[in-house]
Amino acid sequence: MTQIANYLQANPEMTVVLFMILFALVILCLVLLFINIVNIAGLKKRYNYFMKGKDGESLEDILEKMLDSINKLVESNNMNVDNITKLNDQIKFSFQKMGVVKYDALDEAGGKMSFTISMLNARNDGYVLNAVHTRDGCYTYLKEIVDGKCVIPLSDEEIEAIQQAMVFQD
Repeated sequence: MTQIANYLQANPEMTVVLFMILFALVILCLVLLFINIVNIAGLKKRYNYFMKGKDGESLEDILEKMLDSINKLVESNNMNVDNITKLNDQIKFSFQKMGVVKYDALDEAGGKMSFTISMLNARNDGYVLNAVHTRDGCYTYLKEIVDGKCVIPLSDEEIEAIQQAMVFQD
């Protein structure tokens, strides 16, 4: 240390250069300090704005409300999935397949006034309704269908109506 002091006393121009370098470094540090203060002030302003939110609400309150909304949506979605599953199970028992055949019950009568309607569910259970129109009146017959078959003999028109209904797929 004493050698540096002796050198600087012997060479005063080096002392001036050294002080100028130190002065430049101090100025540079002050400029960097000022830049950092400005950046921190901007960040603090944005942070405070972000944390306040609308109407003075904190970010924590907003996040809590959003999470509650998400939880309600998840519960609602689960209920919807359960309801859809129940409906899908129930729809298997509803009539979803139909076959219709129009025909003339009597050869001399025209206009195909008689008809057969077959209504089946997904398991091919249901009924066939036969409406026979004659000169004397209209007669209806209902026969139960289980697994696409009937224990009572069927007419050709009833068989055709059942086959039409069974063509439909789930």
